Amino acid sequence: MEQMFFVIDSRYRSRRPMIITTNLKLAELKNPPDLAHARIYDRILERCAPLLFAGKNFREENAGATRQAAKDIVNRKHE
Repeated sequence: MEQMFFVIDSRYRSRRPMIITTNLKLAELKNPPDLAHARIYDRILERCAPLLFAGKNFREENAGATRQAAKDIVNRKHE
């Protein structure tokens, strides 16, 4: 967490651009769980324009296919 703060804070102080991706919702960024997160999120929200990209979660599909492939391999070894 400390390293994350250092990176965000140094870019914030030098007014350097940031592109940050997250799975957090805007409400979560605006209501951080503790002071450490609040310090980071405040800087991000001041310097970044939030954009919502809604759509299909392809990683979830890939994970399901990977699990199935692993099951198939294990089942073949037990045959």
